[in-house]
Amino acid sequence: QVQLVESGGGLVQAGGSLRLSCAASGRTFVSYRMAWFRQAPGKEREFVSAISWSGGNTDYADSVKGRFTISKANTKNTVYLQMNSLKPEDTAVYYCAARIGTMGAYAYWGQGTQVTVSS
Repeated sequence: QVQLVESGGGLVQAGGSLRLSCAASGRTFVSYRMAWFRQAPGKEREFVSAISWSGGNTDYADSVKGRFTISKANTKNTVYLQMNSLKPEDTAVYYCAARIGTMGAYAYWGQGTQVTVSS
């Protein structure tokens, strides 16, 4: 069973930075695609960024391009989301997710970590 555990959330002022981590266990993830989603109060969950374990192909939502960077540490089975130049509208619960391959639904989800950006 795949388990995803996020960490690194917190309270930061606008313009600040945070790095989220997602520790994955339970499988070998070489064929997986890992992603970050977020959900703000009263809003639907939205895609933030994704990366493939093999090859490192990345993707970003337009709202975070140039500010957020997704990366992975294969030996640690960990995915990171470096968030810079944070804005109050980035406030949300951030979730790590995983799926097999490059298509289809994300089947595995972490419990989420709260990010709050104050103005």
